[in-house]
Amino acid sequence: MSEPVLQVRDLHKSYGQTEVLKGIDLTAPRGHVVSLIGSSGSGKSTLLRCCNLLEDSQRGEIRFEGEPVRWTGRGPDRRPAEPRQVTRIRTNLSMVFQQFNLWAHLTILQNVTEAPIHVLKRPRRDAEEAARAYLDKVGIADKADRFPAELSGGQQQRAAIARALAMEPRALLFDEPTSALDPELEQEVVRVIKSLAVEGRTMILVTHDMDMARDCSDHVIFLHRGKIEEEGPPAALFDTPQSARLQGFLSAGAG
Repeated sequence: MSEPVLQVRDLHKSYGQTEVLKGIDLTAPRGHVVSLIGSSGSGKSTLLRCCNLLEDSQRGEIRFEGEPVRWTGRGPDRRPAEPRQVTRIRTNLSMVFQQFNLWAHLTILQNVTEAPIHVLKRPRRDAEEAARAYLDKVGIADKADRFPAELSGGQQQRAAIARALAMEPRALLFDEPTSALDPELEQEVVRVIKSLAVEGRTMILVTHDMDMARDCSDHVIFLHRGKIEEEGPPAALFDTPQSARLQGFLSAGAG
């Protein structure tokens, strides 16, 4: 049995005196979708950023394909010890952000090819061929030569997904990918994410969209005030929630 793409054990993260993550465990097996749900401020996005080493955690273990992240220092002084390891892990855990983060001065095609050419050192022709295929996969092949400002929010987010896919990562990390979109545009992005789940791509998904979490996920984690309040298969969490906090969260419309 292969190692999980990502494993987190007893992860703690604080901002000053405020403890945001209070001992989190998470496993993302290859080909599985793990969704993180919970109210604003529960620690979902912080956990995702710690997984991708965009944030430093103060305690706990992070393993990428069985390889532990190596640290230097302790507590508030803890940092990853090896920049090359950080770069390699981030390259293989492609992040899709809430606000798209496309470069406004580059065309959509250039946005998607920038990292494969400059980080992965792919030949430009190969990178452009792959980029056009990924843009076609997310349904915006005809927008390759447009600039981000010329696209709708849903189209920009799909371009961001194509950019993440172009890195051919081991896993995709989505941080509230639809929360900046109106409902009609949101569904464009949801369809793409669901299609990626059907393909068997490994994904960790922070979302407020309970329908997407139910439909896409193999495992759902409900965070409350920096701790895992409840977790399990989506049918169990959504149909028969055990904790009063999860019951309240779901009945309140997952706000």
